[in-house]
Amino acid sequence: MDAVVPPRGLYAITDSQLIPHGRVIDRVAQAIDGGAVMIQYREKRLPREERIAEARALAMLCRERAVPLIINDDAELAAACGADGVHLGREDIPPDQARRRLGPRAIIGVSCYNQLERARSAANAGASYVAFGRFFPSLSKPDAVQALPALLSRARREIDLPIVAIGGITPVNGSALLDAGADLLAVIEGVFGQPDTRTAAQSYAALFDVKD
Repeated sequence: MDAVVPPRGLYAITDSQLIPHGRVIDRVAQAIDGGAVMIQYREKRLPREERIAEARALAMLCRERAVPLIINDDAELAAACGADGVHLGREDIPPDQARRRLGPRAIIGVSCYNQLERARSAANAGASYVAFGRFFPSLSKPDAVQALPALLSRARREIDLPIVAIGGITPVNGSALLDAGADLLAVIEGVFGQPDTRTAAQSYAALFDVKD
């Protein structure tokens, strides 16, 4: 594992409730074609062996496209499939333990919700990026805690790590989060819940073109 967190861009997160069974590789390829700079594999329903097989296929695809693949919640799955890293929530192992398992070059992301102190702790524990949200009403996580854009500005001043925003982000409201300090926009339904994954990803990627 020797990938780095992209400095800016669309961070596309899979969801098996939005992607027909057996189509995740194709849909992720479309998202990358549309401009996604990092992919997260988020799958909690398939049997373990099927998840490993799917994650390995995604790891191969992402390696070919030079796009980091992150595994949601599961450092062991990340190790088994050769992914570039893992994304951790509050119920998962701490960042320093994940790094010991995956190595010094692994990307370790941490969900910080609306808590700046959690982000500070994650940074001190060796996280590669911190993620805040949800910022807007979310179909994928309707009960997630609310975060405000001002939190991104505070994090930008205090934490020297890439900052990810997530939660109900659209090509219309995403620009405000970039202005507030986000480096990457993490999107689930807005990419993989749309009829044309590639075109949907392009709509988000265009936000970064405007900011350049």
